[in-house]
Amino acid sequence: MTHQPPVEASERPADVDTGFWLWLIALPLMVIGYIADAYFTAGKHASILVMGFSVLVALMMAALVLTFLFLMRSGYRWTRTLLTGGGIATVIYTGASLFSTERETVQALIFAVTGIVGSVLIVGGAFLLHRQDAQGFFTK
Repeated sequence: MTHQPPVEASERPADVDTGFWLWLIALPLMVIGYIADAYFTAGKHASILVMGFSVLVALMMAALVLTFLFLMRSGYRWTRTLLTGGGIATVIYTGASLFSTERETVQALIFAVTGIVGSVLIVGGAFLLHRQDAQGFFTK
């Protein structure tokens, strides 16, 4: 393995920038889908405390992913790895949840649109981050 000099931010490959933006667009979609699903699923059975906790957890995870996105954009390889693993888990969870949970029409529509579009964006972003052009950028 040869050591490559660090690439400056201005020399960031287009695949990294595009993957970053795909992930950045997918993030609010997935959060909206999760919160809407939690709200509709809880219905009248959950207290305001449970809903508040669900929203808080979703926002904390979104902040963590956003932090990892900016670190990945700076060239940190380990954040790309964590984002890829988390993205695969998210896509699998979303795909399984689409077909295994009974939902009302509006709830199903919100979850399906945000989940499917978000999953496609995540897979596309992860793919771009692992292309040959992007490999040399992740040196930290």
